[in-house]
Amino acid sequence: MSKSALALALAGTLFLTGAAQAQQVRLLGEHRAWSSYGATDAAGAVCFAMTKPESVTPAPDGYTQAYIYITNRPAENVTTEFNLVAGFTFQPDSQATVTVGGQVFNLFTQSDAAWLDDASQAEALASAIRAGSSMVVEGTSAAGIKVTQAYSLSGATAAQQSISSGC
Repeated sequence: MSKSALALALAGTLFLTGAAQAQQVRLLGEHRAWSSYGATDAAGAVCFAMTKPESVTPAPDGYTQAYIYITNRPAENVTTEFNLVAGFTFQPDSQATVTVGGQVFNLFTQSDAAWLDDASQAEALASAIRAGSSMVVEGTSAAGIKVTQAYSLSGATAAQQSISSGC
């Protein structure tokens, strides 16, 4: 991933963790379509695997780059937290879905982000991502247009292993 992607990833992680600033960020590894990073914030270590979509159909007006994060925050007992930064604003009060290997997981949305509707499914989703080859996210833009994002899972297993050992 490029340095600008790293900066966006760090900004996303800081937003997700609520930290004011990171003390240090480091690349843990590049894993085909995925990358893994570690950082330190006020709460302790934060490690995340991330990827961006291979395709977005249709690209909504004002679309910016989308990212999926799988995050571990050991000090908070958080593992395999799934988060999508969609690159567009979702329709208010709408749900999105992520599909991996025939398994469908519901996401709740807020602004341009989405998380698992049922956080207890985090490990099941992370496991499906490790076992799968592709992932599809579907959501509705603020303009009411159904948007589909397709992601490669090539390297996802190595990236998740990297964040497990990096934190």
